[in-house]
Amino acid sequence: MTEHSQPMTPGQKIWERVPKRNPNFTGRADLLTALRKSINTVTAVVAQPQALQGLGGVGKTQLAIEYAWQYRDHYDLVWWVSADQPLLVPSVLAGMAQALGLPPATSTGVEQATQSVLRTLESGAPYRRWLLIFDNAEEPEYIKDFIPRGPGHVLITSRNSRWSDHEPTIEVDVFKREESIAFLAKRLGDAIAQQEADLLADKLGDLPLALEQASALLARTLMSVEEYVSLLDEQASRLLSLEKAPTYPQSMTAAWQLSVAQLEDRVPAAVEVLRCCAFFGPEPIPRDVFRRGNRAVGPRLMPILSDPIELTNALSNLERLALVKVEPSARTLQVHRLNQALLRDETNEKDRTEFRHEVHLLLAGSAPSDPDDTTKWSQFDELAAHLEPSGLIDCKAPIARKFALNLVRYLYVRGSYRQAQALLNQYITRWTEASGERHSDVLVARIHLGLVQLALTMYVRADELMKETVDQMIESLGPEHPETLWGKNSYAGALRGRGDFLRARELDAEVYEGYRRLHGEIDNNSLRARNNLALDFALTSDYIEAQQIFQEVYLHRSVTEGVGRRVLLLTWTNLSRAVRLSGKCQIATDMAEEAYTYGVSHLGDDHPITLRAAKDFAISLRRSGRLTEALELMRDTHTRLFRLYGDGNADTMAAAIALSNALRAAGEFEEARETAQRALPHYPGVFGDDHPFTHAAQVNVALLMRLDGEAAAARELNERCLASLSERIGRDHDYSLTCAINLQNDLAALGLHEQARLQGEETHRLIQARFNPDHYLGLVCAANLAQDLQATGMKGESERLLTETSQRLGAVMGRDHPETLAVLAGERLNCDFDPPPI
Repeated sequence: MTEHSQPMTPGQKIWERVPKRNPNFTGRADLLTALRKSINTVTAVVAQPQALQGLGGVGKTQLAIEYAWQYRDHYDLVWWVSADQPLLVPSVLAGMAQALGLPPATSTGVEQATQSVLRTLESGAPYRRWLLIFDNAEEPEYIKDFIPRGPGHVLITSRNSRWSDHEPTIEVDVFKREESIAFLAKRLGDAIAQQEADLLADKLGDLPLALEQASALLARTLMSVEEYVSLLDEQASRLLSLEKAPTYPQSMTAAWQLSVAQLEDRVPAAVEVLRCCAFFGPEPIPRDVFRRGNRAVGPRLMPILSDPIELTNALSNLERLALVKVEPSARTLQVHRLNQALLRDETNEKDRTEFRHEVHLLLAGSAPSDPDDTTKWSQFDELAAHLEPSGLIDCKAPIARKFALNLVRYLYVRGSYRQAQALLNQYITRWTEASGERHSDVLVARIHLGLVQLALTMYVRADELMKETVDQMIESLGPEHPETLWGKNSYAGALRGRGDFLRARELDAEVYEGYRRLHGEIDNNSLRARNNLALDFALTSDYIEAQQIFQEVYLHRSVTEGVGRRVLLLTWTNLSRAVRLSGKCQIATDMAEEAYTYGVSHLGDDHPITLRAAKDFAISLRRSGRLTEALELMRDTHTRLFRLYGDGNADTMAAAIALSNALRAAGEFEEARETAQRALPHYPGVFGDDHPFTHAAQVNVALLMRLDGEAAAARELNERCLASLSERIGRDHDYSLTCAINLQNDLAALGLHEQARLQGEETHRLIQARFNPDHYLGLVCAANLAQDLQATGMKGESERLLTETSQRLGAVMGRDHPETLAVLAGERLNCDFDPPPI
């Protein structure tokens, strides 16, 4: 079964990744019975996971496969998870998303899709009868957080006996002798007598994996059992001198070595490739690694990899003798973990070092160069499985470290922040020990970690880490070294996260000038720096400047080959937002709709950047007076973000505020207030007590309080917010002016018309000085001020201002716009805050 392109229909059975049933499966009836009984045990209404534990090669995986097939009718969903590399487990779980009716990982990022899958399984909807099999889960600590606790069943296979400390465990031992004989009889038929089968089982220690390998060799070569046993005895004597670990029985080792020895005399290149494969991870190795990485490889493999015919012959022989498992459709080859271990053990230290380094060069040489290129993500995913097992993290070669850093960038772009964080912590620790804390690779890894911390809304830690690292970069590499400039540009994001918008703008301007001098204005680095600088201008209320820069960046990126869809959509959405904030709501709505449509078409409607585009489009719809469309889209966007990230994510919080504003505009005051108040408690924890967003979000709550009849409480809250915002970002900032306009309305609602007029006049002067005459804030403030002038006896001035403002509102917003009509009806207008991305 292939990955689903669309959600499954209700009642449809799902059977995914489960290996084919072994036609030679023999015995184990008692274990299957015990397993079925144990896995059905329910504690506190939740079925307990069940672990199968035993040494490598005893058939734990085969037992799990047989259980899945034998009891498949008892389940509606069965999913196999290869768990030997914890790094890959989230990706496999995330692959269940569409089968459960959830957005795919390609749209949401692996980390968010994984959490959605686990929550859905635990809920029992749409499937209660599910079975997850975690195969080769060696370390409980790495897997336990990915085990769902719900109405379904979980089966775990592992060599690690410590699973018994976490879950009920069944020990799987070698075959009973009668099972070994029955297995050999089924596998070889009349070609082996019972006495010979008994002898062979004895020599192989009844280990299922060894019996399977021996059977395969006997069947393919037509070798007699007597000859096999004789050779086995000879090989065993030599191998015993290597003092193998007790977990690798000597009989199994001998059987494996016998197969390799047969090939070594005939096709030595095949054995060389096989030994190389032993230093990859146990996951499938992409066949193209040997093609794409052939120029980077070292002297041992160069003669083989530079000759496609020689390489093809080597791989064909390895497959023929079952020394590697080849999957033609996936273009991968795989060597069993035990066999990899045997090969590594029998290789001397000098050769081990050489092979390991050749693998590092192959991995790095075959990796794509741009982790932001969405078309290359599958290649990074395949290579990720081999990073840690190959020991590449400890390789000092620049090409290897570049690949390691590109891999964490890939994880970051995909949204797998926790995995990226774990790897970066390893990089920093090991590279610091090997190369020193001031080495450029260490400093770059620290900046990458800071970016991950920003994505995880760990703003204080990111600020501290990046500031220290940038200072070290300036001192060690120089102020205009490419990595230093990149570090500064990244650190500006941390400053934005802390609410230091002006400092971020100053730093981004400095970085842009550095890139411009070094590379020119249209270099990718220069464009990235300009995009970030435009973000800073928008956050400091310089919307015209932000719009101009975003427009220039968008024009370059929209016509340049190789620009990723994600990057283009980000720029497009940023531009439409700046147009809206500069007061051109109708134009912004058209642009936002185009950007959102592009995102749905090219990235999927659940991709994080598409969801940001959806939020901005919904806000523009509301500002343009299309309330029904705005509310429908905003509800949907908030629901998707909540499902993907939960309540405490900055994007979900922003969507909740935007939804509250749409609900208020539609007259749904109670739900609007409830929605805002659910989001509000997260702001201090995510951004800090004194962040501008924390104060500005309170402005929306104050507005809802007044509309609910609590004008005095609203006034008190707005006065506090205005004081805090004025001190933090200035009295003439958009957020401060928004608060001041609402405070003016609070005073009017309390009958304090003179104070309201004075407040309005001051605010109007500030808006006139900061924005163009037709800016939305100015029109709203002027419309309200006209009413305050009327209430304080200044009828002539009031009429003149109201007439002028109504005309401008009609020209800018449209004569049928709800707010134009509200002013003509003598109503006051309110302002609100929609948090932009940082």
